[in-house]
Amino acid sequence: MKLPRGTGAVLAMLLPGLALALWLVLGAGFLLMALDGAARTALVGTLAPVAESHGMVLVLWWVLFSAGAGLLARRFYVAHAEAPGRLADAARVLAGDPAAPHVPATGPAGLKALAEVVNDLAGQRRALQDDMARLVAEASRDVAFQRDQLAALMAELEQSVVVLNLEGRILLYNARARTLFRRLFRAPGSAAGGTGEGVGADPIGLGRSIHTVIDRALMDHARETVERLMGRGEARPSARFVTTTPLGHLVRVLLAPVRAEAGGAVTGFVLLLDDITDEYEARARQDRTLIDLNESARASLAAMQAALDMLDYPDLDAPDRERFQAVVRDEVTGLGTRLSLAAEATSDTGARWPLQDMLGADLAAAAARRIAADTGHSVATDAVDADIWLSVDSFALIGALAFLAARVAEAEGGADPAFALRLARAGGRVHLDLAFADAHAAAGGAGWPGAPMGASQLCVRDVVERHGGELWLERARSGSGACFRFLLPAASEGHAEAAAPAESRPAYFDFDLFAASAGSHASDDRLLSDLAYTVFDTETTGLDPAGGDEILQIGATRIVNGRILSSECFDQLVDPGRSIPEAGIAVHGIRPEMVRGKPSIARVLPAFHAFAAETVLVGHNVAFDMRFLTLKEQASGVAFDQPVLDTLLLAGLAHPGEESHSMEAIAGRLGVTVSGRHTALGDALVTADIFLKLLPLLRARGIRTLGEARAAAATSYYAKLKY
Repeated sequence: MKLPRGTGAVLAMLLPGLALALWLVLGAGFLLMALDGAARTALVGTLAPVAESHGMVLVLWWVLFSAGAGLLARRFYVAHAEAPGRLADAARVLAGDPAAPHVPATGPAGLKALAEVVNDLAGQRRALQDDMARLVAEASRDVAFQRDQLAALMAELEQSVVVLNLEGRILLYNARARTLFRRLFRAPGSAAGGTGEGVGADPIGLGRSIHTVIDRALMDHARETVERLMGRGEARPSARFVTTTPLGHLVRVLLAPVRAEAGGAVTGFVLLLDDITDEYEARARQDRTLIDLNESARASLAAMQAALDMLDYPDLDAPDRERFQAVVRDEVTGLGTRLSLAAEATSDTGARWPLQDMLGADLAAAAARRIAADTGHSVATDAVDADIWLSVDSFALIGALAFLAARVAEAEGGADPAFALRLARAGGRVHLDLAFADAHAAAGGAGWPGAPMGASQLCVRDVVERHGGELWLERARSGSGACFRFLLPAASEGHAEAAAPAESRPAYFDFDLFAASAGSHASDDRLLSDLAYTVFDTETTGLDPAGGDEILQIGATRIVNGRILSSECFDQLVDPGRSIPEAGIAVHGIRPEMVRGKPSIARVLPAFHAFAAETVLVGHNVAFDMRFLTLKEQASGVAFDQPVLDTLLLAGLAHPGEESHSMEAIAGRLGVTVSGRHTALGDALVTADIFLKLLPLLRARGIRTLGEARAAAATSYYAKLKY
């Protein structure tokens, strides 16, 4: 067990006196053993009266000698043991960061001289780095100007732009994309907000996965489409799809590859996003208007036809003739009025569900692979016209084909349905057939289309209507087979290729994420420099989480690729549901009126959990904060089970010779400016800066991976503290 600080110093001061006493006792013992019996008796008889009368003088003399020797030993230890260690720690900090404070010139003359030399070398290095920074700044001024122009242009674009690496992690997005995701991809019932009434984290952020907001299957399908187009030599390969958000909005997405040079390897993907909900709803209203007009026009035409038929009778008297002529006039007038209203209602251009031009052979190949994977039966594609282009939502259509094939396979009871895909022209449209062998089993066993449709079949119908097409079951004349036939739109002649997106560099970017690892190793085996972190802090009503104290505020920031993302922060006040002690208000400054009406911790923690997803949690004396989070797992429904690092423990590993590892002391040693102290977000930002300064010091001590850091921190005295 590690002794408390100060205990070692007391023992060091007592050690010389104890050694002297032991030496004298051993010397007296050896002397007595060397004398014969008479001499030993005479010596004891002589010394006993002296010891009895003047023993306290000897003890006092021994105590004075021990104290003096202890002080000298302590001074010697501080000067020749602790001082070199502190000098080494300070020199390591200065070696990693030339802007760190100077090495203190304390201790013997030799150490003072050495400290002055280290400071001089650090000053020369700082001057050299300043000169290099000035030269680099001058050389890159033109590049920075162009970058700023692009950033300004990107900020003004109406298009929402997101750039991903190959893993689907976000490395760039503009302000419009951030606004769009905040507005459309937030779960119902939550609202954007920092310290306001609403609660929630941004759905996107640098280093976070796009799959948390856009379905992975959609993204994978789009990527396969792009790779297929690239393999065929398309100059501007891209894929389009539409996705829905938790709030029911429709978002059109265009995905295009990012390549270092024309024809080079793909390093990532660009997403261009548009909210098409209003356009789609406007088009739906137009369609309903046209359907109503069609029905009313049929009725009017029928009435006019009946009236005209009656007017053909030669013996029709004048009053009846006038009455039928009035019917014709009224119906013509009414029809004209309805046409005018319909024209006015449909004057605005709307948008149907966006479809993408796709080579029919590519669609058939992708559908065959999906059906084979779902059913275990191969699919023939020999009867596919290789020159046909379709205008389709390929992801939805392939899903519909796979569903129908699964129903047929289920009805066949294990027999091979002999699936085949056929594609042929049908006038200005296209027939896509899913053929199979046993029509009776498909029609009777599977129940399509006569039986009431389930939810999945309704989805198939929705896919058909989305394409403005038809679907029916058609049996072969021989009775040996059948097919589901889709009537689909053909692509226009000379189908347009997607325009390649322009390069851009908005405010939120980190291009180093292009080189992110594949994430195939366990987190403990990954380098500390390769991980993403959420650095957080809490302010609480008191220091006893198990005794009823509650969280008042949570603040956090993120670190990605060794950079603090100050634009991506979480800062939320919390209604504790209890009183706030005056003693605590003096520390954190949070008064009852500031948290009145704010969200409860049960609402705040799920939002913070989403903000910290797929990252390592970092805090200072984080065991205290984690205890509060753990106690609220049941109330909030979320558990923070990711790895956790503590700057208090890491500082002890980096500077084992230092007595204090408070946040202020660590910041002072590392040259970190402390601001916003005792606010959750302020402390989180200071902790993040400290954490980044500690990483090179840990690396110098052989602590490189997350597993090594956790194992080393677990041996610290502070790691044994419980809350």
